[in-house]
Amino acid sequence: MADDLKDRGAQDRARININEEHEVRYWTEALGVNEQQLRAAVAEVGVSADEVRRLLGKS
Repeated sequence: MADDLKDRGAQDRARININEEHEVRYWTEALGVNEQQLRAAVAEVGVSADEVRRLLGKS
């Protein structure tokens, strides 16, 4: 089931879904990284936005 683009609640902001194009766009802009950097960070620490921020030094 696809993400509800209108649902921007806490759960949506807490996790990064790299399989959804709109989320990849949002997170690359929000974190100031390119798609490859985002994917590598998610592969290393998982989908937690907080953990990805820490890894990238964006916390």
